[in-house]
Amino acid sequence: MHAIDCDVHPTIPGMSALLPYLDPFWRESVVEREISSLESISYPVNAPITARPDWKNASGRAAVTADEIGATVFGRWGADAAILNCLYGVQLVFNEDMANAFARALNDYIVHEFLERDARLRASIVLPVQNVEMAVAELERCAADKRFVQVLLLAMGESPLGRRMYWPIYEAAQRHGLPIGIHAGSNYRNPVTSLGWPTYYAEDYAAQSLGFQSQVASLVCEGVFVKYPQLKVVLLESGVSWLPGFMWRLSKFWRGVRMETPWIDRSPFDIVRDHVRLTVQPYDGPDDLAAIEKSIDHFQSDDMLLFASDFPHWQFDGDETMPRGIPERLHRKIRVDNPLATYSRLAALAQPAGS
Repeated sequence: MHAIDCDVHPTIPGMSALLPYLDPFWRESVVEREISSLESISYPVNAPITARPDWKNASGRAAVTADEIGATVFGRWGADAAILNCLYGVQLVFNEDMANAFARALNDYIVHEFLERDARLRASIVLPVQNVEMAVAELERCAADKRFVQVLLLAMGESPLGRRMYWPIYEAAQRHGLPIGIHAGSNYRNPVTSLGWPTYYAEDYAAQSLGFQSQVASLVCEGVFVKYPQLKVVLLESGVSWLPGFMWRLSKFWRGVRMETPWIDRSPFDIVRDHVRLTVQPYDGPDDLAAIEKSIDHFQSDDMLLFASDFPHWQFDGDETMPRGIPERLHRKIRVDNPLATYSRLAALAQPAGS
């Protein structure tokens, strides 16, 4: 194998695409209420980093079909498989029943329009996290299809993801061998910064790493990885360079107040090395190649980074999907070995033909 791309984004052309996958009640509701789109402002359609101009089709969008994804991810970059993480905004809906209907339709759309059209594609299960009971039911429904290899959540939502109300999701995910993918993005019911609402998109985008920091701290301190020792969490589009410094800080402060979390019996950084993985795009390291290699060494683990193009988001120059400066000795691990170790449902991809 050459590579497993762990973060590719299929584009939903609009609500009309989901109509065939909604039951009659919700289909009629969408039409009567003229709900035309659930686009999230995390990724504005016309923002330059959302999609490179030469990747867009005649409609001005990219990655709308399996063929469009395959031409670039498999044809141009030579990946052997790719995991689809759909960011259509079903998490934005306040109505729990509507969110559940949209999430179900979205997952079925991904199956029929992408997974069934290219055997190299896999996908994450999008959940209606507005209601945990419904979220678990949708996870159970989709988990029967082994082409779903992960559960997808957003970095910013109603509450920190370590809170116990979300634990039924983690129990089901661990039981089915599904990592939890946490992707940059927000439901925008709360400010994306701890100080309130920012003015500019650049502030919003940069603040995503703070959301990831809070989620990692929550998962560790609430004891999620103690309760579910086989669970893996993948931080998607989180950046990379922030993790060592934040974990040094969290580990230091934990030592001073460890009495309040007696279930944590070792350094939080050690827990994170065992349970958390990060995709390499966008890579937020410095331009100096020696500094990049040093920042990678600070992880004190070769197992944490996963290859991702983040297609069609434009996070790199030209066709350099592997960030410059990452040591050559790690390329095979990042491209193939680490993804296979993280996603148990990808094991079949590594089997020789006919075995």
